Amino acid sequence: QVQLVESGGGLVQEGGSLRLSCAASGRTSNIYGMGWFRQAPGKEREFVATINWTGGSTYYDDSVKGRFAISRDNAKNMGYLQMNSLKPEDTAVYYCAADRLGRGSRLFNEYDYWGQGTQVTVSS
Repeated sequence: QVQLVESGGGLVQEGGSLRLSCAASGRTSNIYGMGWFRQAPGKEREFVATINWTGGSTYYDDSVKGRFAISRDNAKNMGYLQMNSLKPEDTAVYYCAADRLGRGSRLFNEYDYWGQGTQVTVSS
């Protein structure tokens, strides 16, 4: 089992930045891909970004490409999502997730573990 805990959310003005963190604990010696998803009120959970185990492969949703950057530090069992040029439409609860295949994915049903989420609110 792997436990994931997100942090770093908050309230920020449009155009601002936030850095989300995802701390992994438990059986972190296994290989895991990581992804970030978000869910706004009344909407379905949607893909944001993903990174494979080595960190050598990343993929972003078009809505965040060029503004967000996903990264990881395997030595610290940490994942990150740097969010720049934030827009009100980025407001959502952000979740990190881990998949046991190590590849990362844009599909939420390919993830095995999920955090509880952290709220990001962008004011205009």
